[in-house]
Amino acid sequence: MSSLLNSSAVKRTFVSCLALPFAVLASTASAAGDGSWKTGEEVYAKICGHCHDTGVSPELRGRHLPAPFFVAVARQGLRAMPAFPASYIDDASLQKVAEYIANAPAPAAKP
Repeated sequence: MSSLLNSSAVKRTFVSCLALPFAVLASTASAAGDGSWKTGEEVYAKICGHCHDTGVSPELRGRHLPAPFFVAVARQGLRAMPAFPASYIDDASLQKVAEYIANAPAPAAKP
């Protein structure tokens, strides 16, 4: 058992899992030129979609969950999802993306 824990593959996986939240927080997601996000869909595409549209994290759209749920999870984090403080995404932009996710239909199934 100890040899399994010492394997390089396990170590790489462990380091990757620890590095992912920091990479997301350090990425260069930026607002429009005037310093504000235009729509919730834009926020989703530039921040949330990196994980939630690629299969790294579960699909959020089409789940019929209320916007306050998404706001709370984004601010506090949940399991592998890191918390996104107000210094990363302001309250107004977070509310926009939460409303977008809460009201968006589920994406079409991929063949």
